[in-house]
Amino acid sequence: MKKYDMNKIRNIALVGACGSGKTSLAEQMLFDAKAINRVGSVDSGNTVMDFNEEEIEKKMSLTLGVANFDWNNHSVNVMDAPGLADFASDQISASIAAETLIFVTSAASEYEATLEHSLELFQDKKQAKAVLVNRMDNEGADFNKALQLIRENSNINPVPLHIPIGSEHKFEGVVDVIKNKAYIDGKEAEIPENMASLVEESRLELMEAVAESDDALLEKYFEAGELTNEEISKGLTKAIIAGSFVPAFATSVSENIAIKEFMNAIVEYLPAPAQMNKIRAIVAGEEKEFICKEDGELLAFVFKSVSDPNVGDLSYVRVFSGSLKSGMDVFVPEKEGKDRIGSMYYIRGKNRIEADELKAGEIGGLVKMKTARSLCSLVKQNSNIKYVNVEMPKPVYWQSIKAANQSDEDKISTALAKLLDEDPSIHADMNPETGENVISGVGEQQINMLHKKLKSRFKIDANLDTPKVPYKETLKGKADVSYRHKKQTGGKGQFAEVYFRCAPKERGAGFEFINSIVGGAIPSKFIPAIEKGLNEILQQGIISGNPIVDISVECYDGSFHEVDSSEMAFKIASWQALKKAFAEAGAILLEPIHKAKIIIPDEYMGDVMGDVSTRRGKILGMEQKGKKQILNALMPLSELFKYYPALKSLTQGRGKFEQEFDHYEKVPDEIAEKVIAAANNDNG
Repeated sequence: MKKYDMNKIRNIALVGACGSGKTSLAEQMLFDAKAINRVGSVDSGNTVMDFNEEEIEKKMSLTLGVANFDWNNHSVNVMDAPGLADFASDQISASIAAETLIFVTSAASEYEATLEHSLELFQDKKQAKAVLVNRMDNEGADFNKALQLIRENSNINPVPLHIPIGSEHKFEGVVDVIKNKAYIDGKEAEIPENMASLVEESRLELMEAVAESDDALLEKYFEAGELTNEEISKGLTKAIIAGSFVPAFATSVSENIAIKEFMNAIVEYLPAPAQMNKIRAIVAGEEKEFICKEDGELLAFVFKSVSDPNVGDLSYVRVFSGSLKSGMDVFVPEKEGKDRIGSMYYIRGKNRIEADELKAGEIGGLVKMKTARSLCSLVKQNSNIKYVNVEMPKPVYWQSIKAANQSDEDKISTALAKLLDEDPSIHADMNPETGENVISGVGEQQINMLHKKLKSRFKIDANLDTPKVPYKETLKGKADVSYRHKKQTGGKGQFAEVYFRCAPKERGAGFEFINSIVGGAIPSKFIPAIEKGLNEILQQGIISGNPIVDISVECYDGSFHEVDSSEMAFKIASWQALKKAFAEAGAILLEPIHKAKIIIPDEYMGDVMGDVSTRRGKILGMEQKGKKQILNALMPLSELFKYYPALKSLTQGRGKFEQEFDHYEKVPDEIAEKVIAAANNDNG
């Protein structure tokens, strides 16, 4: 392939509304650039971007697609990210590799939850942004309304660079405000008379916005009253980079209207890697500004790993500085290990074009990397730099997972590890308290897709279920108990006697063993056995099979037999004595309570507050942030396990929440009785 310097590369990420036509847009762009010889469709399941089995079945993007093409002597990399909030990690991955985020929305839709999620996901990210209003040919299409909804509900103000000519079935082209020209059917045309004043107003608005981003342009604008097209173009790119200007475009992918004009705008107005070459990196352990250069120190980043029967193991990599070459040895600082660059490719969806080098600013694919995985840096040996840590969304949905067939138990962990490499926002952990493997992620569709991939790719049947709650047990009150263990079966018997004072401690205080034996009532050699016996029963629990916490046990007296006493006898006596204490003082079941930060539009506040109360939640307070309400609450983990789909249902998909563990708290008696009864039934 032709080689490009950093000024001749454009990297864009298509994010935004689910169903707005992002995949079809990428397909049409590839066709118009003659990178593919036919236009596939999502409905037919034959696009180059959506090619895995799950995407073809669902007729929607479920993973990040990458494609490269040449347009007007520029190399363009387009990343097509899923619109569903469950796959936010792929939107974040795409944003790492791109200079510009293109928020795609439908001209005929109201303000959609998935668009809102994307806008909020990147609202604080200092990155070039643009808006594309697609489906201008659809019934009810309204370009101005689509932009106004974004202005009213987000912190960005899109300004049209392309104004649509007509709408719905009369949509036939666009007016380029900078060039002051109309384009109909891909050809230059006269601006319609009824649009002349609108175009003039838009051009003045554009000139003012551009002038305000540059002191020299502002002075020129005040003196001359206008700017040349070249000055507007240069100032525009500078304003887009600064984030002070968000250009808006209009298209119809299905009718292939204004797609080429949009592609022209990408190379003419959107920033190149050379113009956004200052990134944040970790240098010698400190986060600093790093200048990316074609001949600079190597810094590349694997922003996405995929393992698919159609493409094999493939790592999407963005080279920020320096270059990668086949056969090169690299260091992976996140894994503290080495790797070797094998075959390299430019990516075109499911297709590949061989490359011998990836230069600064370029995006490509590496195959069969042994060490590097998603979100890993590639640097030279002995380098002290790496890309900044990438923050992924915290889990809000959990499922336990277990192989349906015993024969698959050994294989499931290896398969899960590969799938987790593809999506770093999914976690798999063994809960030592419940003995379950628990997978957690951003939503139920994300976890369900992982479940399907286990079956389709690795032929593993697995069962998903709501995880067990890691309850804990503790004492309700104090107890003074004793227990004598005596057993005679012929020959050497068993004997041990202990006296305990047992008491509850404050939450989180743990277990305390106090040895108050004096005068040799129990020989010192048996004291460790008593403590060990207590620790064993603390792990097993007494009333529900859950660990015992936050108690103190003072051993203050006892007796022994010269021949029949043993460590085992004192362990058994300790177990029984503590069981007696629980029977006399009463037991309490504790459950984990999490802090929940629930973010919702104002209109859903009443419904959500009512729902939190029915879930035994305690509302701590509310605060306003922009057009959203933030509800802070404490909620039992047992209620949070299925809260994400419930919140989506209550808020038409617009609500979201974050959570973290806070403390353990007493389970209400009626619920505790059911938990204990269920545990006893499970234990026979």
